[in-house]
Amino acid sequence: MNYYKMNIAGLDRELPICRVTDDLYIGAFVIFGDQELTVACGKALLEKAPKYDYLITAEAKGIPLIHEMARQNGDKKYMLARKYPKLYMTGVFEVTVNSITTDKVQKLYLDTADAEMMKGKKILIVDDVISTGESLRAIEKLVEKAGGEICGRMCILAEGDAQNRPDLVYLEKLPVFNADGTVKE
Repeated sequence: MNYYKMNIAGLDRELPICRVTDDLYIGAFVIFGDQELTVACGKALLEKAPKYDYLITAEAKGIPLIHEMARQNGDKKYMLARKYPKLYMTGVFEVTVNSITTDKVQKLYLDTADAEMMKGKKILIVDDVISTGESLRAIEKLVEKAGGEICGRMCILAEGDAQNRPDLVYLEKLPVFNADGTVKE
């Protein structure tokens, strides 16, 4: 297996290069279980964050990140777009998403109680990696449907074309790769 070495929030990491299609490979960035990286990325993103009322991310890899950001910032609550509705939800808003790292179309759900809290508030969308922007667009739709005001979009790594988005704040660029592990031009 090939690896891509990079420095993220001051920490060196090696990302395994994984096949998406025959001619597209990505550096697999998984924040789960990496406490040191989660804390460092949360701090670095907060230093660049606009003023917000609530953070939101999509289940699942963004959860440890926004939890850490909320903890460091003293936030009492953050929002989560879920992959499945839960019995304890008071009702749901839903949107459809097709992410590069998921092999099928998915839906994202927002609890109507969270949606009510978001109404008229500044919402900062945060994720671990943004690539095609499909998950980001789905969260944007949920926030807009809830009546929240999107005040920013942030991620740890911007992959591929996401690096060219003027509305996206990120810590590092993550290239896409060829089958042999070289960076795709």
